[in-house]
Amino acid sequence: MNEDRIVGNWKQFKGKIREQWGRLTDDDIDVIAGKKSQLLGKIQERQGLAKEDAEKQLAEWQSRNPDFRFDE
Repeated sequence: MNEDRIVGNWKQFKGKIREQWGRLTDDDIDVIAGKKSQLLGKIQERQGLAKEDAEKQLAEWQSRNPDFRFDE
């Protein structure tokens, strides 16, 4: 995916991510910068979830936000 599109996409969805996982800080969001593995790690860390639970939550969030694409 085009890097500019990923950055724009990320800016658009940052608020939705904060709504879903309120324990993520602005610094967390900036470090994640659209990378799925980084987001999963931060969800696990901040929300106190097992990897499988974090993956499930993220998959459910993605199903509700199909226009969002991660920078794998």
